[in-house]
Amino acid sequence: MELGLSGRRALVTGAGKGIGRSTVQALHAAGVEVVAVSRTQDDLDSLVRECPGVKPVCVDLGDWEATERALGSVGPVDLLVNNAAVAMLQPFLEVTKEACDISFDVNLRAVIQVSQIVARGLIARGVQGSIVNVSSQASQRAIRNHTTYCASKGAMDMLTKVMALELGPHKIRVNAVNPTVVMTAMGKANWSDPQKSKTMLDRIPLGRFAEVENVVDVILFLLSDRSSMTTGSTVPVDGGFLTT
Repeated sequence: MELGLSGRRALVTGAGKGIGRSTVQALHAAGVEVVAVSRTQDDLDSLVRECPGVKPVCVDLGDWEATERALGSVGPVDLLVNNAAVAMLQPFLEVTKEACDISFDVNLRAVIQVSQIVARGLIARGVQGSIVNVSSQASQRAIRNHTTYCASKGAMDMLTKVMALELGPHKIRVNAVNPTVVMTAMGKANWSDPQKSKTMLDRIPLGRFAEVENVVDVILFLLSDRSSMTTGSTVPVDGGFLTT
C-alpha cells in the first residue's frame, strides 16, 4: 500500500537502535527526509552510512537545555516519532530517585519538549502534521519490577490524548503505538530465557512476540494520510495481550 510519505520531513528520536533505527530506514526508503536523533554518535555514524542523506543529531534527550540547543534550529518537520526511552527495572520497594528522574525525563518530559518544538513549527507554517509516540503494552498492564517504566508509559498514553485534543484544531494528529515485547537485539537478549519468555507468551493469544517490522508498519500508517481520521488513539501491536 502506497502511503504517500515521499517529500515529507520527519524527526525520529531513539534512532540509533531497534524500532527507531528501523523506522528511520523505512522512512528513508519511502523518500522521506529524516532527522535522526540519538545519544550515541557511533550508532548515528553507521546509520548515515546505511542511509545517505539522513541528518544526524547527537543529544541526550534527558538534558532539557541541550535538547533545546540541538533541536531548536532543526528546521521544518512534518512527521515526528517519539521513540527514545529507557527501562530501569527495579522492584517497587527499591525504586530510586535516580530511576524516577531518568525514566520520566526521557520517557515523558522529552516527549513533551520535542513535540512542542515540532508542533510550534507546524503551527507557524500553517501545515498539518502527524506525531506518533512509541508507548508499550506496559502502559496498560502491571509488570513486575517495571514501576517507573509502566508509570511513564501510562503517562505517555494520556499525554497522547491531551496532545491530540489540543493540537487537533491545528490539523496535527497524535497517536501512540503500544507494542508487546519486540524482537530487537535488546528484546532478544532480555527474553532469551525460555522460562521467562513462556510466562509472557502464555498471555499473548497469537503466541509470539512482535517483530520490529510489525511495529514500524503501524508507525508509518499512523504518520501517513491513510490514517487521516485517527487521532488520540493508542494502537496495540501486542498479539492480543491486552485482551487477556
